[in-house]
Amino acid sequence: MLEVKDLVVAYGAEPALDGVSLSVPDGALTAVLGANGAGKTTLLRTISGLLRPRSGTAALDGRDLTRLPAEEIVRLGVAHVPQSGGVITELTVEENLRLGGLWRWRRGDLARRIAAVYELFPPLADRRARAAAALSGGERQMLALGRALVAEPRLLLVDEPSLGLAPRVVAQIMAVLRRLCDDTGLTVLLVEQNARSALSVADRALVLSLGSVAVAGEAAALAADDRLRHAYLGF
Repeated sequence: MLEVKDLVVAYGAEPALDGVSLSVPDGALTAVLGANGAGKTTLLRTISGLLRPRSGTAALDGRDLTRLPAEEIVRLGVAHVPQSGGVITELTVEENLRLGGLWRWRRGDLARRIAAVYELFPPLADRRARAAAALSGGERQMLALGRALVAEPRLLLVDEPSLGLAPRVVAQIMAVLRRLCDDTGLTVLLVEQNARSALSVADRALVLSLGSVAVAGEAAALAADDRLRHAYLGF
């Protein structure tokens, strides 16, 4: 579904991505792993149109996204959940979810899509009229994911969903992402520093190191390779 080729992105003179290429299969969960500063967040921000590359392409079903405005990329079926979620704390849970349908062309069935999010994340249903500022960290992450899902994306970009969350909540979030792939055919590109959790649910994985792809392959194979795990993933 997504094909990234020779992507170069720089902040000033320093490249954050230096010739990155990767493929994201339709309906699969692909994990992007690596240390802080490896270029993981930059990769997602470039795919979603928030950054412009110096060169290279990121194509969705053959259509290059790198020169399109972010709202057009959303209309094509790409949703981006940024690091720390990015929910609007002054708005209620329901109001945040309604924002998820803003740029998608199918807006008539918004109530059905919001109801599906409440079914996926029951704590949000109980707090639908509450301001997002009153939610726990885990509930805010659920809300950020739910807002993206309201748009019914084909490709979901998720940046560090485990950041600052308790292990139990991390396991719940990862299980939901896996279930979405299996049950709905959603394609997920997951950026994570928690390599163990990401590999437990991913189909494929790649490791970024200093802006380049250090290794890529089946997630189970990477998790089973002691040398690779110790060298790149820290466990």
